[in-house]
Amino acid sequence: MKKRASSWIWVLSVAVAVAGIATVRVAAADEDQGFAAQKYVGNNGEELLYRFHKPAEFDPNAGPYPVLIFLHGAGERGNDNTAQLKHGKDFLLKAANEQQCFVIAPQCPRSKRWAEVNWFAPTHKMPEQPSDPMGLLLELLAKMQKQYPLDTQRFYVMGLSMGGYGTWDLLQRCPGKFAAAVPICGGGDETGASEVVKTPVWAFHGDKDGAVPVARSRNMIKALKAAGGEPKYTEYAGGGHNVWDRVFNDPEVGNWLFSQKRPTETKTE
Repeated sequence: MKKRASSWIWVLSVAVAVAGIATVRVAAADEDQGFAAQKYVGNNGEELLYRFHKPAEFDPNAGPYPVLIFLHGAGERGNDNTAQLKHGKDFLLKAANEQQCFVIAPQCPRSKRWAEVNWFAPTHKMPEQPSDPMGLLLELLAKMQKQYPLDTQRFYVMGLSMGGYGTWDLLQRCPGKFAAAVPICGGGDETGASEVVKTPVWAFHGDKDGAVPVARSRNMIKALKAAGGEPKYTEYAGGGHNVWDRVFNDPEVGNWLFSQKRPTETKTE
């Protein structure tokens, strides 16, 4: 009886050990794919957690390399520095490998937003100051410009839901800085459309979105066109809030995004 009990204890110990190894492997999976966990401490002492992926063939003496900023949605907020890669990781990994670009995927704290605005309002004015995490992201980007050979003509930003609002906010807050933007089911300040009219935008939304009114994307596109812009807009018939999987699985999105380049005469500040 004691021998049988010992055998079961041994089996259980092995199972626990194997489970422990599996847990470690899962936790390290993103690191293995090149998404290094990083932390930026801002000028005010606050922290911004982010995942950072270097180009697949990065050479510090080569370049310059393009940069893609990815802003996650409200459901991925937190402090685990992992959830922000829940959606779109394959798209980001492909970009890093095929487009030879840097990828910055910050994580917004649970009580914060990329843009401190009402997501359900029919319209909003861009806040005078960036949200805390957005301000830290801008500081981080400025630091990286000094640390790495970045192609300032090829800064890109994309985001979904809360990150869609953040994408519009970042684009309008830094007019002329980005070569292109892909806001997914978000909204911006329509009164400031003329400031970013020259920046290529491809926006996406589902016409049955029950979380973010589809009018937010429609109205931004309308405002950009009225100001003389030529934005792209894809509205998925019957699509709900989660249309980003369709966006990430469309190869034309990446092709279009990385084919854009900011003119040298456009202001960068």
